[in-house]
Amino acid sequence: MLNRIILIGRLTRDPELRYTAVNGKAVASFTLAVNRRFGQQQEADFIPIVVWERQAEACANYLGKGSLVAVEGRLQVRSYEDREGKRRTIAEVVAESVKFLDRREKSTYDDTPVFDDTMMISDDDVPF
Repeated sequence: MLNRIILIGRLTRDPELRYTAVNGKAVASFTLAVNRRFGQQQEADFIPIVVWERQAEACANYLGKGSLVAVEGRLQVRSYEDREGKRRTIAEVVAESVKFLDRREKSTYDDTPVFDDTMMISDDDVPF
Protein backbone atom coordinates (compact mmCIF):
# COMPACT_ATOMS: atom_id res chain seq x y z
CA MET A 1 0.00 0.00 0.00
CA LEU A 2 1.11 3.54 -0.66
CA ASN A 3 0.17 6.75 1.15
CA ARG A 4 2.26 9.56 -0.36
CA ILE A 5 1.40 13.23 -0.96
CA ILE A 6 3.46 15.98 -2.57
CA LEU A 7 2.14 19.55 -2.41
CA ILE A 8 3.48 22.96 -3.41
CA GLY A 9 1.77 26.02 -2.01
CA ARG A 10 1.92 29.05 0.25
CA LEU A 11 1.38 29.27 3.99
CA THR A 12 -1.85 31.02 4.96
CA ARG A 13 -0.45 32.01 8.38
CA ASP A 14 2.73 31.74 10.41
CA PRO A 15 3.48 28.20 11.69
CA GLU A 16 2.29 27.48 15.22
CA LEU A 17 5.02 25.73 17.26
CA ARG A 18 4.28 23.83 20.46
CA TYR A 19 5.79 20.96 22.44
CA THR A 20 4.14 17.73 23.55
CA ALA A 21 3.46 17.42 27.29
CA VAL A 22 4.66 13.84 27.60
CA ASN A 23 8.14 13.95 26.06
CA GLY A 24 8.62 17.55 24.91
CA LYS A 25 8.74 16.83 21.16
CA ALA A 26 8.37 19.87 18.92
CA VAL A 27 5.33 19.94 16.64
CA ALA A 28 4.41 22.72 14.23
CA SER A 29 1.21 23.15 12.30
CA PHE A 30 0.22 25.42 9.46
CA THR A 31 -2.23 25.57 6.58
CA LEU A 32 -1.03 25.36 3.00
CA ALA A 33 -2.97 27.03 0.16
CA VAL A 34 -2.63 24.92 -2.99
CA ASN A 35 -4.06 26.09 -6.31
CA ARG A 36 -6.20 23.89 -8.53
CA ARG A 37 -8.06 24.50 -11.75
CA PHE A 38 -11.85 24.40 -11.86
CA GLY A 39 -12.84 24.84 -15.48
CA GLN A 40 -11.39 28.17 -16.55
CA GLN A 41 -11.15 29.41 -12.96
CA GLN A 42 -8.43 28.77 -10.46
CA GLU A 43 -9.41 27.92 -6.90
CA ALA A 44 -7.40 26.99 -3.82
CA ASP A 45 -7.56 24.13 -1.37
CA PHE A 46 -6.49 24.84 2.21
CA ILE A 47 -4.69 21.80 3.58
CA PRO A 48 -3.63 21.41 7.23
CA ILE A 49 0.02 20.35 7.63
CA VAL A 50 1.70 18.89 10.74
CA VAL A 51 5.51 18.77 11.07
CA TRP A 52 7.49 17.10 13.89
CA GLU A 53 10.78 17.56 15.77
CA ARG A 54 13.73 19.48 14.24
CA GLN A 55 11.88 20.19 11.01
CA ALA A 56 9.04 21.72 13.06
CA GLU A 57 11.44 24.11 14.75
CA ALA A 58 13.02 25.05 11.39
CA CYS A 59 9.58 25.77 9.92
CA ALA A 60 8.66 27.96 12.89
CA ASN A 61 11.96 29.85 12.69
CA TYR A 62 12.22 30.41 8.94
CA LEU A 63 8.71 30.30 7.45
CA GLY A 64 5.94 32.85 7.66
CA LYS A 65 2.63 33.72 6.09
CA GLY A 66 3.01 33.66 2.30
CA SER A 67 6.14 31.47 2.24
CA LEU A 68 6.31 29.10 -0.73
CA VAL A 69 7.08 25.50 0.27
CA ALA A 70 7.02 21.97 -1.09
CA VAL A 71 5.67 19.40 1.37
CA GLU A 72 6.12 15.66 1.03
CA GLY A 73 4.37 13.35 3.46
CA ARG A 74 1.39 11.16 4.13
CA LEU A 75 -2.33 11.73 4.59
CA GLN A 76 -3.61 11.03 8.10
CA VAL A 77 -7.27 10.90 9.11
CA ARG A 78 -7.98 10.94 12.83
CA SER A 79 -10.90 11.43 15.18
CA TYR A 80 -11.09 13.31 18.44
CA GLU A 81 -13.65 14.60 20.90
CA ASP A 82 -14.07 18.40 21.06
CA ARG A 83 -14.77 20.49 24.18
CA GLU A 84 -18.53 20.01 23.79
CA GLY A 85 -18.12 16.24 23.64
CA LYS A 86 -18.83 15.93 19.91
CA ARG A 87 -16.86 13.48 17.81
CA ARG A 88 -14.80 15.27 15.12
CA THR A 89 -12.78 13.87 12.21
CA ILE A 90 -9.88 15.70 10.59
CA ALA A 91 -7.71 14.94 7.57
CA GLU A 92 -4.20 16.40 7.62
CA VAL A 93 -0.85 15.87 5.97
CA VAL A 94 1.95 14.68 8.24
CA ALA A 95 5.04 16.14 6.58
CA GLU A 96 8.17 14.06 6.31
CA SER A 97 9.97 16.74 4.30
CA VAL A 98 9.40 20.49 3.91
CA LYS A 99 11.47 22.29 1.28
CA PHE A 100 11.70 26.08 1.48
CA LEU A 101 11.21 27.40 -2.06
CA ASP A 102 11.72 31.10 -1.42
CA ARG A 103 13.53 33.30 1.03
CA ARG A 104 12.04 35.35 3.81
CA GLU A 105 11.23 38.92 2.84
CA LYS A 106 13.39 40.40 5.58
CA SER A 107 16.62 38.57 6.36
CA THR A 108 18.45 39.40 9.57
CA TYR A 109 21.78 38.35 8.01
CA ASP A 110 21.97 40.41 4.82
CA ASP A 111 20.15 42.93 2.69
CA THR A 112 20.13 40.84 -0.50
CA PRO A 113 16.95 41.56 -2.47
CA VAL A 114 14.44 38.75 -2.80
CA PHE A 115 13.77 37.53 -6.36
CA ASP A 116 10.20 38.01 -7.42
CA ASP A 117 8.23 37.50 -10.64
CA THR A 118 8.63 41.14 -11.65
CA MET A 119 12.42 40.79 -12.08
CA MET A 120 12.88 39.78 -15.69
CA ILE A 121 16.15 38.77 -17.36
CA SER A 122 16.52 39.33 -21.08
CA ASP A 123 18.29 36.85 -23.35
CA ASP A 124 21.07 39.45 -23.86
CA ASP A 125 21.93 39.26 -20.14
CA VAL A 126 22.55 35.49 -20.21
CA PRO A 127 26.23 34.69 -20.92
CA PHE A 128 25.59 31.44 -22.84
